Amino acid sequence: MNDAPTADRLIINCLPLTADERRRFVDAAAGVRQEFVGDDSMRDQMAWPAGVPEGMRPHATALIGNVPPDGMGDYTRLEWLQTWSAGVDRYLAPGVLPNHVQVTNATGAYGQSVAEHLFAMMWSLMKNLPQYRDRQRAHEWRDAGPALSPKGLTVLVIGTGDIGSTFATMVKGVGAHTLGVRRDPNKPAEGIDSMFGFDALDVLLTKADVVAITVPSSPKTHHLLDAHRFDLLKTGSIVLNAGRGDVIDPAALHDAMGRLRGVGLDVTEPEPLPAEDPLWDEPRCLITPHVAGGNHLGITVERIIEIALDNVANYAHGRPLHNLVHR
Repeated sequence: MNDAPTADRLIINCLPLTADERRRFVDAAAGVRQEFVGDDSMRDQMAWPAGVPEGMRPHATALIGNVPPDGMGDYTRLEWLQTWSAGVDRYLAPGVLPNHVQVTNATGAYGQSVAEHLFAMMWSLMKNLPQYRDRQRAHEWRDAGPALSPKGLTVLVIGTGDIGSTFATMVKGVGAHTLGVRRDPNKPAEGIDSMFGFDALDVLLTKADVVAITVPSSPKTHHLLDAHRFDLLKTGSIVLNAGRGDVIDPAALHDAMGRLRGVGLDVTEPEPLPAEDPLWDEPRCLITPHVAGGNHLGITVERIIEIALDNVANYAHGRPLHNLVHR
């Protein structure tokens, strides 16, 4: 990458930047031309638009933004794509991007937001808050029964990157013991007391009081929690998913609901969850519409911008890009 002279390179920047932030990006680009097509008035929207004028597309060698994948064929000179999402599945699908295009994501921007969402879901299920909300709507003053505390419980975190590690640190802070699962069990993560590989998952599920899933979608994670693994869970355990919906087999989840204390889902299979799906009516199932990440926290927006700014400087100077997604 970066074989072209500086004058022949063009960065298209779709981020909704302020005037001061644009100046910082210009400085970081060190003479590489940069066109800003984002609108800072859209900054508070939960889904940022990423529209690039057609005339610019054939000239772009770098692109910052989640543009529609079905239009990537217009970017015939593209060398590098920087997304503002952590997930890049759509861009890695066959035929979307040539193999030489480097893809970097915003991993590191969403850890606080998604981990706090998982943490809130866990507490809500432990303290019966979904049931109390239902009873409030019914004007019913009635005790929902025993509650739980995370103190002394075992929390299994499947996927211990930025999000999983941040969540583990939070639950350790309130007295839980944490087990982690990742591809390389020799790589530690903050907040994890003991780390394991995926080959230990079946045994670990039998020990967990709470299972929190933050892994991305892949052939290896598809229906990772199937009927067999739901059967391994303790009666009265809690399952949380803020990774990808297809990590959980929905049929197996439906069958297991009667044994679980609660389930917190920010992602589902399919997504959106159909209106007729019985999970909507499960009193111990807490569902949010894939909103744990996004731009709901100001700190997330700041981190997305800093990650992109760092990589613009790397691109301009021919240095390795950070957050590179291996294809």
